[in-house]
Amino acid sequence: MPIAGVHTRFSDEVEEWKIQRGLAMAREMGAAWVVEFFPWAYAEPAPGRYDWAAFDRIINHANRQGLTVIARLGFVPLWAREKAVGKTGAENTTVTFLPPALHDDFATFAAAFARHYAGRVKYIQVWNEPNLALEWGMRPVDPAGYVAMLQKVYPAIKAANPDTIVLGGALAPTLESEGSAGGLNDLTFLGRVYAALDGGARPWDALAVHAYGFDRPPEEAPAADRLNYRRVELAREIMRAHGDIGDVHITEAGWNDDPRWPQGVTPAKRIAYTLGAWEWASERWPWVKSVSMWVFKLPAPARNYRDRFTFITPSLEPLPIYEEVQKALAP
Repeated sequence: MPIAGVHTRFSDEVEEWKIQRGLAMAREMGAAWVVEFFPWAYAEPAPGRYDWAAFDRIINHANRQGLTVIARLGFVPLWAREKAVGKTGAENTTVTFLPPALHDDFATFAAAFARHYAGRVKYIQVWNEPNLALEWGMRPVDPAGYVAMLQKVYPAIKAANPDTIVLGGALAPTLESEGSAGGLNDLTFLGRVYAALDGGARPWDALAVHAYGFDRPPEEAPAADRLNYRRVELAREIMRAHGDIGDVHITEAGWNDDPRWPQGVTPAKRIAYTLGAWEWASERWPWVKSVSMWVFKLPAPARNYRDRFTFITPSLEPLPIYEEVQKALAP
């Protein structure tokens, strides 16, 4: 299925053979896309000094498997956080802390990434879930601030490699209300992102969204007060209302089958809902170009409900959902 993808976490994998085999398993399962996190701090340990070796091995193995990579960029290095607060000891600030003082530095890194991987990585997602305080430096979320960051990073990436498709958004599905310490409703946040443009050009080429199903089937109708897979249709309505008819990439989606998690489903439902989600998008959403399920593999056991989002174990044993998806997508 051309839109089927998985979100991987190989950037924290120590053993290269696991990266090579894990990506081969993603392809053998039937995935065509992988979303991978490439932390800024890993590649630029000091200002202007780049080390691409860890990223190279992931991207090169993905390319050899014929997988299309969406590179998710974020994770502020210590030197940048220290610069932002004007003193040392910035290890007390979160790695998602990216105030305006760091926009140029992040843009420089993103441009260097785009230039280095020209011809190998076509899609770059700028930041992740900026509508959550956890992902916005434990600060009040700021749609206009996110736009300001994109307006620095987007032209830098395009100047470095004009062929790059830049993804904005990657919003977390949430019903958080105005003034919440946790974040802001994704639909409200998206509307304010467009408002912050004030009629100007969009600093992205396609929109990334997250579309978790929680305990609901993929075909359940969307509603503003409900979190489900088809909530992405409401985001699409906001896009169209602002004249944006560009592509959408779902860079995180999925269900969890932990029996102790209140929003989990049975293993059988998880398999059926996952396959149903890809089918729904493929047949009904021509504007959606990829749907990547969270998460193919974790680098180590989380020993909590997060383990039950995975398709294979940290040691590469296929789980039942892997085998059933493989039967459906790559018989």
